[in-house]
Amino acid sequence: MSETLDPTAAFARFGEVEAVARSRFQKIVARTMVANATSIPHVTHHDEVDVTGLEAHRKALPREARPSPLIFLIQAVVEALKAHPQFNSSLSPDGETLVLKRYFNIGVAVDGPLGLLVPVLRDCDAKDAATLGAELREVTELARSKGLPMERMSGGCFSISSLGGIGGGTFTPIINAPEVAILGVTSIVTRPVWIGEAFVPRQMLPLSLSYDHRVINGADAGRFLRHIAASLARFEAARPSSS
Repeated sequence: MSETLDPTAAFARFGEVEAVARSRFQKIVARTMVANATSIPHVTHHDEVDVTGLEAHRKALPREARPSPLIFLIQAVVEALKAHPQFNSSLSPDGETLVLKRYFNIGVAVDGPLGLLVPVLRDCDAKDAATLGAELREVTELARSKGLPMERMSGGCFSISSLGGIGGGTFTPIINAPEVAILGVTSIVTRPVWIGEAFVPRQMLPLSLSYDHRVINGADAGRFLRHIAASLARFEAARPSSS
């Protein structure tokens, strides 16, 4: 094999290397990521939302019936999509028409041995936390063990990429076209927050919203994340008493 065709040639003279063939699926995902990143004008808005009340609510539930924070975030996203319909849309290929969707299907990125898959939870506005939690566990296990058929990854309105189980701060998720926005979420962290006259420890959830700037502007993005924050804050008033 000539040096120009050998992918190891540029590196092998410095030390031992190994060439690992990429799977067909990995190559398809890579091409899609490049197309989305280069054809959509991405902007990412970073924020933190207070989930202290939510976490108190979750921990008051029996462990076997306790949804993950991601389930409540999905519900908050649905509420925000209803209030800000431009986020629940797709831009026509010629850029002349914005298609507003009246359904609420949320994709959740799942990392596994087969690569990055995005199963879609359908009709999330009509399902409670327990139902969404059971469905997410089912598709996550399927994605990580056997993979998913295309029909389980089609029809999404909005995607969530969660690194909550790994950690980290903020990041810039790539929009999953033909959607116009994607929400990245990392681990809940405890931070001192100034409330009134003192710093108080609060549990804060970092969020990163990437959006298509042809459809959504910065003020829209800020309001969208503030709507999510308000939806999650409803658990603050309902928090169980410590007495």
